Amino acid sequence: MIYLDNAATSFPKPAQVLRAVCGVLEKIGANPGRSGHRMALAAGRVIFECREELARFLDVRDPARIVFCANCTEALNLAIHGTLQHGDHAVATMLEHNSVLRPLSGLLVDGGISLTLLPPEAGGVVSAEQVRRSLRPTTRLVAINHVSNVTGAVQPVRQIAQVCRAARVPVLMDAAQSIGTMDVRPEDLGVDLLAAPGHKGLFGPHGTGFLYIGPQINLSTLKEGGTGSLSESMIQPEEMPDRFESGTQNLPGIAGLLTGLRFVQEHKQEIAHHDRALASRAYDGLRNMAGVRLYSPAGSGIVCFNVGEVPSGEVAEQLDQAGIAVRAGLHCAPGAHQHLRTLETGAVRVSPGFFNTERDIDTLLRAVSIIARGVHTAPA
Repeated sequence: MIYLDNAATSFPKPAQVLRAVCGVLEKIGANPGRSGHRMALAAGRVIFECREELARFLDVRDPARIVFCANCTEALNLAIHGTLQHGDHAVATMLEHNSVLRPLSGLLVDGGISLTLLPPEAGGVVSAEQVRRSLRPTTRLVAINHVSNVTGAVQPVRQIAQVCRAARVPVLMDAAQSIGTMDVRPEDLGVDLLAAPGHKGLFGPHGTGFLYIGPQINLSTLKEGGTGSLSESMIQPEEMPDRFESGTQNLPGIAGLLTGLRFVQEHKQEIAHHDRALASRAYDGLRNMAGVRLYSPAGSGIVCFNVGEVPSGEVAEQLDQAGIAVRAGLHCAPGAHQHLRTLETGAVRVSPGFFNTERDIDTLLRAVSIIARGVHTAPA
């Protein structure tokens, strides 16, 4: 199978990630931060080392401001629910993933907030000026994805953050599609909250992610419980990161994330160049193919398209039968497809990864050309 669905989850994982996951289960296996014996201490060191490594990777000064989550969705929910209260106003874009749109919409209906969703302009991006015009005295959060998971369009986060900082409005950046291949240093970009998964561009296992919480941000908790600290108190600790990490942590996942992160740091420039070169190869081939409509901007790491009026699911099924895995449908981003006018058909998304080759892309292009020729020659 040629796997071209890395925007959903990177595959395959580096061999050392698999060894790391199995290694902690075979050799450590204890509960981190809950006991004083050597196995529990070794487990705690894995968590500590991963947090420290992420802090270096993000170039943030305080590793304790990095909170491990079950995935990027949980990280986004913690940021949104931890920030907004009744009467607050939030700003987001139509390009957001449902991990942002659904919690915001839930608060709009049941939590008494107001919400502004900004449509993209030329090139599929939302401008800093659009954000500036949308701000109100009651605006308490601006949520923006760094890279659209549908089209691959890169948002001008730095400029948006400058506008928001001048208005003293926190910015939440969804780095699901950019971490591992782009600069996601929150303090350099000017964002206050950064949510990211471990299982995509960082090559970690499923069920891993984190939220960076800037030093000026105070969030309400999303869950409360045992932390291994201040156990004499029935009140949730205030200290970071314990305040947001109740319950047993995903030790095998975090061990794999640590190893995947080190792999990315070792190959960072190579990964970014390789992924974009393959995406550009796919883009160029599809651009010149009769009957194919492209929705992604040139130069992005994701290539989104349709073939004639064929529903995207049918195209993906034919590609699957040819041994090629892609993503079809609405990609959990209905606003983006509303903007693209593809709510009825969905769209096919190709997202190459580090372990793909030029031959994989050429095989994809041949398969799509066969589908397109079939549509073009079919009787009316």
